[in-house]
Amino acid sequence: MAELDPQPLLMISEQRADYTLIDSGGGRKFEAYGPYRFIRPEPQAMWPTRLPDWDADGAFIPGSDEDGGGRWQLEANVPREGWPLQWEEVRLTALNTPFRHLGFFPDMDPVWRWLRGHIAAHRGEERARALNLFGYTGVGTLAMAAAGAELTHVDASKKSVAAARANAALSGMEDMPVRWLVDDCVKFAAREVRRGKRYDAILLDPPKFGRGPEGEVWKLEEHLPALIADCRKLLDERSSCLFLTVYAVRMSALALGELLAAYFADLPGRIEIGELAVREQSGGRLLPTAIFARWSNG
Repeated sequence: MAELDPQPLLMISEQRADYTLIDSGGGRKFEAYGPYRFIRPEPQAMWPTRLPDWDADGAFIPGSDEDGGGRWQLEANVPREGWPLQWEEVRLTALNTPFRHLGFFPDMDPVWRWLRGHIAAHRGEERARALNLFGYTGVGTLAMAAAGAELTHVDASKKSVAAARANAALSGMEDMPVRWLVDDCVKFAAREVRRGKRYDAILLDPPKFGRGPEGEVWKLEEHLPALIADCRKLLDERSSCLFLTVYAVRMSALALGELLAAYFADLPGRIEIGELAVREQSGGRLLPTAIFARWSNG
């Protein structure tokens, strides 16, 4: 029986060549994505900044409503078509998107490393089979594929899946065993259950709200339990792990852990919970970014 450990863990993203959190405070954060430095809103950075000046190449100016909107103000030197970055073997294009993101989520670094460790430990004769739901631009997918897994990448956005394919080509990984699918993640998981499919590892990084390719509505609090129930049916006692991250919601990591515990009680292994955070270069402070729950078997 998978037991829930209620003591929270911290998974910390450290300074790297592709990304550095330089400073934060006053509801903003100052970051470097490779050679370019940007200022973005960050409500959790309630403390004062450490550096007196932030010399940035651009800033995201939020809209008046709390659910999104806004625009970038960029210096002339920032390539509007994007610029190359690299995470381990994975090359990608960073880009100032209308949604304030830059083409990947750098705080996922410790998550990708944790998943790669489980994939590397796979002992089957065939490749580990992994599923990445809400896969965005594919950095996590390519990270797992490079570790030896056969991947199914699902996202409702045609643009995101196209960017993921482009990142695979940029990385020289276009021949890796990856299925790139534009689909509603809830419907896809339910179909896989009906087909009797199984996976060794599953990564879920769902948004608070979203729409599928045919207008399907995703609301995290309403639809996550059923999706977790189907993900459980896609795993068995030989499977290795599941990792769930949640951003920007009024929810606790313990709630996510109890959700997994409700559906994973009949599997071996353990369930752990915690927060993702990024370590700040200027003073070593930890900026929290997301909560998580994870199941591992062995």
